[in-house]
Amino acid sequence: MSTLSLRLPDSLHTTARSLAKQEHVSINQLIATAVAEKISALMTENYLEARAKRGKRRDFDAVLAKVPDVEADEKDRI
Repeated sequence: MSTLSLRLPDSLHTTARSLAKQEHVSINQLIATAVAEKISALMTENYLEARAKRGKRRDFDAVLAKVPDVEADEKDRI
């Protein structure tokens, strides 16, 4: 595990301390979890962008054409 010196605005530090207390975790754990969540979101976005570039509209339309054209079930209606 590495050590990272981090400068936070006082208001953000205060909020982090309060949230960590509410969650019964240390500020370190709260920040580590927040960073992990952000990294995961960014990596997912990058993955989906790369995957979308490989897609072909023709293939997408072919898959959609296989879906039956029927009314939605009562439970599925908005």
